[in-house]
This record gives sequence, C-alpha cells and structure tokens, in this order.
Amino acid sequence: MIKFFTRSFNIELFEKSSALLREAGYPVVRLTDKSADGYFYSMLIDEECDIAVNIDEDCFVTDLRAVLELARAVEAGGYANAGCPDCGSGCPRAMNPIVTNPFFNILNLRLIRTRFSPEAVAAFRYQEHKKAMMERFPNDMLTGKYNFDYDSYEPYYQFFLWLASEFDTLYLPSKRHADGTTTMLYDQSGRLLCEHTWFARFYTMPTFLVRLADKTSRQQRQRIDNVIGEVYRMRHLQVPKVSKLRIVADRTLRWSIKIPQRLARRVRRLLGK
Repeated sequence: MIKFFTRSFNIELFEKSSALLREAGYPVVRLTDKSADGYFYSMLIDEECDIAVNIDEDCFVTDLRAVLELARAVEAGGYANAGCPDCGSGCPRAMNPIVTNPFFNILNLRLIRTRFSPEAVAAFRYQEHKKAMMERFPNDMLTGKYNFDYDSYEPYYQFFLWLASEFDTLYLPSKRHADGTTTMLYDQSGRLLCEHTWFARFYTMPTFLVRLADKTSRQQRQRIDNVIGEVYRMRHLQVPKVSKLRIVADRTLRWSIKIPQRLARRVRRLLGK
C-alpha cells in the first residue's frame, strides 16, 4: 500500500498541502512531535505501508498522477529512495548531494526493511565509504555548490547516507522558482511534481520577528501563500480555509509538547547521554 506522510507542526500548512493529496484515495498521515530523523523510523514500523511518499507541509504537489507513477517506478526499478539532492541549482542549500533533502521522498519501505535496523544505521561510517559513494553518484546531478564531506549536518543525514550506501537512490532534478527561493522538483521526464517553499517556520511568525530572526528574509507568509495559490490554480482547486480557533488550539498543543522535548534533549546533552 502507498501512504502519504507529513512531519507537521503547523495545522494550517498541513491542511493546505494535504488537501492536494487526498484525491488519490490513499491514507494521508500527519506525524507530529517527531524528531528530524525519528519520523522516518515511524514510517518503517508501519507494516501496512509498502511505499511511503514523504512530503513536507510546505511542499505542494502540482501533479498527483506523476507522483503516483513515480512511486510505482521506484518500486519497479528496485530503488529505495527518490528525492532531491541536498544542494544544487534548484535547492537553496550547498550540502552533501548524496543525501536527499526530506521535503519530498518516495521511500520503498518494503525494500528498506530487508536491511534496516537502528543499530545498522548508527554503525554506518560514511567516511569509510565516501570515495565509493562519490564514484557511484550521477555526475549530471552535480549542479551549483555542494560538499561531499558533510556527514552530520542534519540529524537525518546518517539515515540517508546509510540508505544510499545499501541501496540505489533515484535523484530528481530541480529548478529555482521565480521567487528566488522555492524549489520546483521534477520527475525524470520533466513533469513538475511539487513546489517546496522552505521557511515554513516563518509562516505564522509576525513580519517584525521574521526580520529579527533573518534580516535577509522578506515577508515569508506572502511568498508561501503566493506559491500555494499558484499550485491550487494549476490543479483547479480551491484553497481550503482553516479556522483561527483550530490553528491556535493546535499550535498550543504542539508547543506544549515541543518545549519539554527540547528541554529534555538539552539536559541529556549536558549530562553527556
């Protein structure tokens, strides 16, 4: 079975992104209060799911049929993962291209489970395999700035590096949107799959706080809303409305869980655990 998964903190963004998925008729799962790598393990323990389509809540699917066809191609081709290199001309990052940024992935869970264990991932030593993995990486995907040396830039790097070492990854091309930030992701035949806006953390933040947090950022909510409107027009759909009461209630719940989690992690780091 195919399932859609989203690691979500913002109910408004989740509703606007997930509404673009529901006509497929497959389950759409909102994963909340998960760590940056732990939510992949949540997918893997879902034995009902064979193929997971992982989509960030600020990533908006433009062609659902193309996404589903890609999911079937990943399974048929024996790939474990399809996604966008964490760098390049379409991705506003300059990290390790072997890692696929988790704003969009198609994960062949049935295949991954044949070798996966948390212990296997933890034991993987990228630097020992880096040369061979660099040689396997498709050179035509090396656009823009990148750095093969990064092995722990994000918590999920260890998982994706292990995955790329154990199985084949299908790397997808991307371009930068006219807004200068959004990533437009394509399948290998050139069909636009989705648009990922980035900076979801600023979506509900007042503009003056956005400027304090990042002086180079303009009004992120307006930019993201522009992309949402663009995608919904492509799909000939109406953007769903989310009540303010639901937004406030969900945000309060999420922060009531997130703050203790962060404090607990900080205490563990201080104790060296």
